[in-house]
Amino acid sequence: MTLASVGDGGVSVTREYAKAVGARLRAIRIQQGLSLQGVEQKSRGRWKTAAVGSYERGDRMISVNQLSELAGFYGVPVSALLPDEDAGPPRERRPRTVLNLERLTDAPADQSALLRRWVAQIQRQRDDYAGRVLSIRDSDLRALALLHDTSPVDLAERLRAWGVLETNFPPEDEPE
Repeated sequence: MTLASVGDGGVSVTREYAKAVGARLRAIRIQQGLSLQGVEQKSRGRWKTAAVGSYERGDRMISVNQLSELAGFYGVPVSALLPDEDAGPPRERRPRTVLNLERLTDAPADQSALLRRWVAQIQRQRDDYAGRVLSIRDSDLRALALLHDTSPVDLAERLRAWGVLETNFPPEDEPE
């Protein structure tokens, strides 16, 4: 099985995913201070310069077995060689989760104070005070749940009950 079978959507999805995996491979190699030739030398020829380079460029698919072996060679978990969750295989019209900031003002003040402070900080960082909604990542929801001493599912239900949490689909031409 190769990474070409990961995701749905055909060749373009697998090529983009291969490039994302390749970027992670390159980043790990560089973090370890190795050139492509250095990988070949250190591996005593197990990992050829041309092969590793083509994996890194996404020109060549790497099998799960080879990825596991390469992770072992680099001394990192396989997950370190996979793209971040947010940068995973592209999906068509992936829904995004948004906070409705207008409805947040109507949420119970004592229960939403921490969320309001977090939103204010994000608005300061983005220099965006006029927005009526704020897009959040799954990792944001997990972090907020941790701060609220609850699970992401329970926090999402609470936010939905307040009318604050929405799931929208991006416009057709919007890049993800």
